[in-house]
Amino acid sequence: MARYFFDLHNGDGPIRDDAGTELASRDEVLKEMARILVDIARDELPAGERTIISVTVRSEERPISVASLAFSNEWLD
Repeated sequence: MARYFFDLHNGDGPIRDDAGTELASRDEVLKEMARILVDIARDELPAGERTIISVTVRSEERPISVASLAFSNEWLD
């Protein structure tokens, strides 16, 4: 098990995770990133016609991954 920190970047600016979450594998890290992005999207979208939400994952030593979700809407009328 290792501790990973999930920093959120959305329209409100960066939100740093100081607590972290203990996970056993990269697969679990990927699932947690997806869960965070979907939860934030459900709560915040649509915040406008274009929105990008991203999560940067850090180990205790350094950043290890970034995942992003983009929302774009264009009215056709």
